[in-house]
Amino acid sequence: MSPYSPQVQELLEWDKEHLWHPFSTLSNPFPVYPVRSAEGCQITLDTRDHQKVVEAMSSWWCVIHGYDNQELKDAMKQQIDQMSHVMFGGLTHKPAVELGKKLLRVIDHPRLHSIFFADTGSVAVEVAMKLAIQYNYCKGSKKSKFLTIRNGYHGDTFGAMSVGDPSNPMRTFFKEHLPQNIFVKAPTLLHTLPTSNICLENPELFKESAKWHPQDFAEFQKAIDEHHDSICAVILEPLLQGAGGVRLYHPQFLIEARKACNKYGIPFIMDEVATGFGRTGEIFAFKHCREYQRLSNVPPEDQVDVFPDILCVGKGLTGGSLSFSAVVTTAEIAAGVSMSDGPTRGYFMHGPTFMANPLACSVASKSLDILLRGEWKIQVMAIEKQLFQELYLDITRDERLMKSVVDHVRVAGAVGVVQLQDPINVPWFQEQCILRNVYLRPFKNICYVIPPFTISREELKVVTKAIKEVLNVCLEKKYQA
Repeated sequence: MSPYSPQVQELLEWDKEHLWHPFSTLSNPFPVYPVRSAEGCQITLDTRDHQKVVEAMSSWWCVIHGYDNQELKDAMKQQIDQMSHVMFGGLTHKPAVELGKKLLRVIDHPRLHSIFFADTGSVAVEVAMKLAIQYNYCKGSKKSKFLTIRNGYHGDTFGAMSVGDPSNPMRTFFKEHLPQNIFVKAPTLLHTLPTSNICLENPELFKESAKWHPQDFAEFQKAIDEHHDSICAVILEPLLQGAGGVRLYHPQFLIEARKACNKYGIPFIMDEVATGFGRTGEIFAFKHCREYQRLSNVPPEDQVDVFPDILCVGKGLTGGSLSFSAVVTTAEIAAGVSMSDGPTRGYFMHGPTFMANPLACSVASKSLDILLRGEWKIQVMAIEKQLFQELYLDITRDERLMKSVVDHVRVAGAVGVVQLQDPINVPWFQEQCILRNVYLRPFKNICYVIPPFTISREELKVVTKAIKEVLNVCLEKKYQA
């Protein structure tokens, strides 16, 4: 008998016929699972028995405080009784001002000063790129190229795609329509960050897999030396590349990139849409650089102040309640763009209809309140430790899995990645996880875990146990073949 009632089955059939899902096809789409409700770290499927599964993806990085969070709901309820939306052109409101103050407080860097509210992470990247181009234009420069590393992902709009990995099939298809930017090889992939607690507690274990390779920066340095007169900005996902492979890289690369930007006066854009708000173990990933220099005993006077001239945030900004993002920049960039006697008369030509939406501002403000309490730090440390024990150690010590199924495992903060030797059959893998009451969304050869910070130890154990069981099924299938 079907696990779904006739009514739900009809819904699924209509969905399959008419609705596109992300990175899917209408002709032969992946199966989808109907959701009845979501609470905490679990979603209830709309099956006959209302099956509950642990959702280990935070709805693609954003539901950091868990589903159906009462504080976030209360903030939205209170705001919607006053006004859910009012245009930001010529008007302002308390939720936007309060959010702006809290955002600067959470970022906690004296150079970051001015805020532009936007709709999504991809739009935030578009805004950041436009700011960099206009800043250079107002200075009398026609610099228009962006320097970045391969394996990056910054969104699906045209500007964002132009700085995404050039080998991405989606980018290749639109190649003739995209600006041509400068790409250099990505730094060596790490199994954890040298600033992570698991690395500090197990230095011998990660001695090789978390080390800095100075040659990693050679191609970047060569590119910026040769093309600095045409580069309007550098753009990177700091220390953790997301949809380009969930790749960790060394803080020293970011330190060297900041030094190079300083040398040539090139703005540095950091895309922390996925990495921001605690996911890597620091409130923002770029802050690992300060900790790394401290751990390396670099004298304070010799430390490099690593910060973004333009910072993109999103996803966790509202705790996953509403689509919202922000671009934060320095007073210098803001002043350069806003020169009243400049070629643009000081106007920045971007203004989304739902910019600074009061409802989104209110729930984002409450999300930041939760972060400012500091509980996230303990939560992320606990997740990292458990992922290390139950994924990294258990899998890497299993000789059969490492020989035939798994390439390697990496863990940092509230991120766990099992990279397989072969591409994953995504529908089959997801079905196997659902049978074990877990929802995961692997891609290519990567199974990754990015749970809400509020996940319990018991819930996370259900997730890691399911992954190991499915990997062993993969192993048996290989042996049978």
